[in-house]
Amino acid sequence: ARDDDDDDDDEEEVEHNLHHVMASPTAQMEALVAALQDPDTRENALLDLSKKRDMFADLAPTLWFSFGVVPALLQEIVAIYPLLNPPSLTNHASNRVCNALALLQCVASHPDTRGLFLAAHIPLFLYPFLNTVSKTRPFEYLRLTSLGVIGALVKMDDTEVINFLLSTEIIPLCLRTMELGSELSKTVATFIVQKILSDEVGLSYICATAERCYAVGTVLGGMVTQLAEQPSVRLLKHIIRCYLRLSDNPRARECLRQCFPDQLRDPAFTAYLKDDVATQKWLVQLLMQLN
Repeated sequence: ARDDDDDDDDEEEVEHNLHHVMASPTAQMEALVAALQDPDTRENALLDLSKKRDMFADLAPTLWFSFGVVPALLQEIVAIYPLLNPPSLTNHASNRVCNALALLQCVASHPDTRGLFLAAHIPLFLYPFLNTVSKTRPFEYLRLTSLGVIGALVKMDDTEVINFLLSTEIIPLCLRTMELGSELSKTVATFIVQKILSDEVGLSYICATAERCYAVGTVLGGMVTQLAEQPSVRLLKHIIRCYLRLSDNPRARECLRQCFPDQLRDPAFTAYLKDDVATQKWLVQLLMQLN
């Protein structure tokens, strides 16, 4: 016969095993990914996974290859399209969809899932967010997080990524953010354009017509003018990198000579780069190439 002590021992063992399983990062991740499949548990799972995503090395493949998870993330995105116009996005709805976008950024960054992510044309689901113009916090956060997904793709220096993006409307969308966004959104959008330009395919595309050169040159010039009022070293750094790369192309060089901002030739304006030796060097190189 078993006594009560044996039952207590069994319960303790079950609890111990359960605690061990829940403490294992892989088990935690798999439980949270499974919770994404159920609409009732999805919101909390989105929040937990987006907070803990750096803890889980295999999160991207697990998200991609788990049944029903990517459709669930896309459902989160599509569900807020009706709130974009007229603009009625709340902080809560913005935070929720941005948690889903953070998980898609994971997938975009991972070498085993990046190609599949592109082949499924998932970045196109984010373009309606980049097309918004409302300056309220929910919209700004939505644009910034969407740009983060595209930024994660271009960080990889992969020509396949650049070819895909150039087949879409990413350049006009980035230029729009560079004109209208917050300082942080402008910085990420300018970084994306910089990475596209750094690839030969991207430079050739932007310099293929005078119109494209002027469109990019004009937006960059407008940003420099705005920086005279609100300086930002990190934004100026990406702007100078874009100009420098454009100046490698003869057609773009000619175009830049006609729309280059005087501020970048003014030592008083560029004085706040004094602690950034690399950017100062790029600026000197740029001015030499334009002269």
